[in-house]
Amino acid sequence: MATIRVQEAPFDAGAELDAFAAGRTDVGAVVTFNGVVRDDGGALAEMLIEHYPGMTERAIGKIVEEAVRRWSLADCLVIHRYGAMKPGDRIMMVATAAPHRADAFAAAEYLMDYLKSRAPFWKKERSADGESWVAAKDEDEAALDRW
Repeated sequence: MATIRVQEAPFDAGAELDAFAAGRTDVGAVVTFNGVVRDDGGALAEMLIEHYPGMTERAIGKIVEEAVRRWSLADCLVIHRYGAMKPGDRIMMVATAAPHRADAFAAAEYLMDYLKSRAPFWKKERSADGESWVAAKDEDEAALDRW
């Protein structure tokens, strides 16, 4: 069982966590991670995230299936936003539920590494100085090597 949502609208992480964990008596661990728009230099006006509907959900679905299988997850939730976002806005959320914490943590990290490096999203930063596409970082790619 897994839920994947790619959406433009903001979401309430607390409400999402409450709904995800509601009534669960079959798990001993629920791990969540929220990604937010970071403004390293103080000049970011907004980040624009683009994707191809359908293709993005299928690609995320395949990696979620792999995580569920590898770590025997009882449930998984991935929410990823697209569109224009300001610094501090929530971009995404991953939640994993498993009988044991080690599996829930490992699966959440695996999903985050994948979403950061391989999920088909394109990010453009806009500032007073103009626009630029965000390039892949070597350290993000290297993080996938451990899996």
